[in-house]
This record gives sequence, C-alpha cells and structure tokens, in this order.
Amino acid sequence: MTRAKRLLLLLVTVVAVLPFAWPVVLMIVGSLKPAEQFANDPLGLVPERIAWSNYQDVFTSMPFATYFRNSLFLCLVSVVASTLSCSLVAFGLARIEWNGRRWVLASVLLTLLLPWQVTMIPRFVLISKIGLYNSLWSIILPAFFGEAFFIFLLRQFFLSVPEALMDAGRIDGLGYWGLFTRIMLPLSRPAIATVALFQFIETWNNFGGPLLYLSDPQKFPLAYGLERFVSSYGDQTHLLLAGSVLFSLPLITLFFLAQRLFIEGIATAGIKG
Repeated sequence: MTRAKRLLLLLVTVVAVLPFAWPVVLMIVGSLKPAEQFANDPLGLVPERIAWSNYQDVFTSMPFATYFRNSLFLCLVSVVASTLSCSLVAFGLARIEWNGRRWVLASVLLTLLLPWQVTMIPRFVLISKIGLYNSLWSIILPAFFGEAFFIFLLRQFFLSVPEALMDAGRIDGLGYWGLFTRIMLPLSRPAIATVALFQFIETWNNFGGPLLYLSDPQKFPLAYGLERFVSSYGDQTHLLLAGSVLFSLPLITLFFLAQRLFIEGIATAGIKG
C-alpha cells in the first residue's frame, strides 16, 4: 500500500470515528470544567482551568464508592454464574447426543426474539415471591440460568473443537464431565473470555434491573445511582460528567486488557451446524 493510500485510509477512519468520539471528548472536557464555565459555555473545548476537584466532589456529593462496590460485586458474581451455566448448556447442545437436542436449541434461540420488557412483570412477580426483592441477588439470579446468545456463541466454538480430541479423551476413560473440564474448557478460553466480557458490560450497564428490583439506595449500582444523582442534582452537570468518566473507565480498561482474547473468540466462533 502506497503512502498516499495509507493517508487516505487514515483520513477516512478519522472521519468515520469522529461522530462516535465527539460525545466522549465533550464528556471528558466537561468533567474538567469549573461549574461556572460549564454553565456559560457547556460545549467549549478549552477549560479556563482544570477543575480536578470535580472528581473529588463526586465522592462527597453521592455515595459513589458504595455504588462502585455494588456494581463490582454484581459484575464478578454474574460473570462467574453466566460463564459456568452457559458453557455447561452449550456443551450439552454441542457434544452430547440426545433426542430433541435441535428442538431445545431452537427454543433457546427463540428467546432472543423476546425483549426484556415482555418478561419484566413475570420476573418481578417471581423475584418477589421467592423473597429476593430489594436484594442484589435479584439481579444476579438470571445469570445462573444462562443467556441465549452466550449459549449459542459457546456452542459454535465447541463444535469447532476437533472430534479426535474428544475421542482421545474417551479412550483415556474420561466421562462427559472430564471431557468438559479437561479438554473443552482449556481450549475455549477465547470464547469464555468473550462471554465474560459481554456479561461484565451488560451487568455494569444494567439500569432496568436495579430500577425494578431495588429500593434501598445503599444497594444501588453505579448505572442507577448516577441516574438518581441527576434526579436530585440536575444542575450539577459537571459532576455528573465526572462520575460518567469514572463509570466508563473500568469498561475501557477491561476491553483493552482483554481485546486480544475478545477478538479471537469472536473470530473463531464460526457458524457451524
């Protein structure tokens, strides 16, 4: 590729990325503006002075540390629960022969057509009946029962593992559990990492669950806690932007740390029947 083509490709990439990056730039710059400048010039790109105190004020104007701790707990437990449950179901659908397997897979995939709002009321009734309302476990519990997209993604990856490895494990006397834990899981780290990353992002950004199931402010995660801050302090937009930057940092850091496994997991989970 010539130098001119590389420059043209770079220019096209910058132009394509700019509409998505511009709100992020405004968020970061706005979080560093003094309150008076933000009120007079919210879209300006040059702060009169760098107001690092905005980030300190976030922790004093709301229980940010509590919200962060709740979000982290929800994410870690949900990631473990989701990867375990989805990988088990995917292994059963991919590597164990039994009657009706394809019908069960089709039923699982059909649930992707149902938006969350359709099952919102039945879920709320169920959570209330089993006594988990206003508990963080009300948000974690669904992760123990699998996610259709994650199950499908892992199933496709499991199908790409050579059958010869499975046969070798059977010759060595491994049962299904041994095949799953000693052969399938070690070979599926990219796909497992992809599911873990998706689950972390989904739980970290979850707003509907806390809105529906939680009423105690000490149990709010960050996504819902920031919204409650807006409701109470709508004029403190510079603090909201600072909180949003802090809210985004774990996701950005996680993606850059896991992007190699993430890309490999998506690329290798090809469509295979």
